[in-house]
Amino acid sequence: MREIIKDKKIIQDDWTVLRLAEGETPDAVEVPAGKVIVPLKVWQLQRDSLATRGDIAVWFGSDEQAKELKEDIQHFSLIAVDFPKFADGRGYSVAYNLRSRFSYTGELRAIGDVLRDQLFYMQRVGFNSFATREDKNIHDALKGLTDFSEKYQTSWDEKTPLFRREHREGAQA
Repeated sequence: MREIIKDKKIIQDDWTVLRLAEGETPDAVEVPAGKVIVPLKVWQLQRDSLATRGDIAVWFGSDEQAKELKEDIQHFSLIAVDFPKFADGRGYSVAYNLRSRFSYTGELRAIGDVLRDQLFYMQRVGFNSFATREDKNIHDALKGLTDFSEKYQTSWDEKTPLFRREHREGAQA
């Protein structure tokens, strides 16, 4: 079993990410038994048969939007967002929208090209689970969640900017 970071702890992952092989189509791919994270398109095209299973999660590609799942969002205990490469930050917006606009409260996992340098910022937009790249040390990556001691800007995890949270000497109460 692969290790992931979930809620700031390293755990064993019992989910499998389904990625379409060349020539496979979302409407015809066979979803195996067990806990499977399927692409959003697979969910959309096979919804009727997959909805009866309690072991299905969905992952978003970086070019997909959270609103595409808004009617079914509370059906899932896990939603993942794929980062195809380190420099592609569109998944941050997907995560932020899932949490803030659609009130998703389940596990939100970053998958793909996920590196230590991103984890602090990913948790700021709502991720609480991280499947880091397999060629990197997960124990080192875990430290990335605490790289910074203070948050200046607002985000999903901090609604008040630093200048409103900190009392400054000479400032009026």
